[in-house]
Amino acid sequence: MTELRNTVGDRIRAIRKAKELTQQQLAEISNLDDAYIGAVERGERNFSIDTLEKIVVALKIQPMELFQSINDLNEVEVAQRGAIDEYTVTVSELNVKQIGTLKKIVREVREAFED
Repeated sequence: MTELRNTVGDRIRAIRKAKELTQQQLAEISNLDDAYIGAVERGERNFSIDTLEKIVVALKIQPMELFQSINDLNEVEVAQRGAIDEYTVTVSELNVKQIGTLKKIVREVREAFED
């Protein structure tokens, strides 16, 4: 079971960093201790579903986002996952009009790379 715990911990760390949060800030938002957050991220703690829910709510993510391992990914796929995490964070903080604008920008950038 350690592999799954490590995968979840790695994803919590990656998403927290993509949101530019410190362990202390995540701890405060989730009503957990910062040392506990660190232990969860390192896969050292066998945490409960209730604790996982607090972290998911604090990070404003879907639980399934924590179960996607990067261990079997190549360098490009790891970079893609990091970009997706950052994009997800950005989109989660925008309103509908801003999301539409961002989508247009992404389309234009994608088209620029196709030339």
